[in-house]
Amino acid sequence: MGGELRWDEVSSLFGKEGSCILEGWVEGAGLEGWRAVLDLVTENGWRGEYSVTEGDPLPLPSAEALFDRPVGGDRPRLRVWPHPEVLVIFDALSVAEVDFDVDICQLQGQERVDVLGGFLGAVGRRLRRPVVLVSEGDEGRGRPLIGFDVGRDRVLLRPNGQSLYRT
Repeated sequence: MGGELRWDEVSSLFGKEGSCILEGWVEGAGLEGWRAVLDLVTENGWRGEYSVTEGDPLPLPSAEALFDRPVGGDRPRLRVWPHPEVLVIFDALSVAEVDFDVDICQLQGQERVDVLGGFLGAVGRRLRRPVVLVSEGDEGRGRPLIGFDVGRDRVLLRPNGQSLYRT
């Protein structure tokens, strides 16, 4: 699906306060969730790069390999382009939660917003879990700007955070 978000409704959220990053996550995803994300990259033909340090990108790893690192070691990072000019960066911070950032300065116009909505919907439907985006640094994660609501099977603008987490 796509077209659930309208550019004229979301444009004010993008880059308004000087930051071009929205933070996203899927709670309770677990290792299966990470596997599903890697499968989505492959199945959709999205360009993906994996790195552990700032060196050359490596082939996409297995979900298990993302977390097979010594404690205190470098953090694995997965860069995914669901569109040639739209970058999503996944950080393997926790096996329990899929964390990612979206550069929203790249999301100008309806076509790019449709890419974002399609990406969030694809992840949420595959993991059968809510996907939430908040402003960078929103400590409490209490004010979702955009989210995929599993019960409604839709990407929503300013969704009620409580409804996103019902199971």
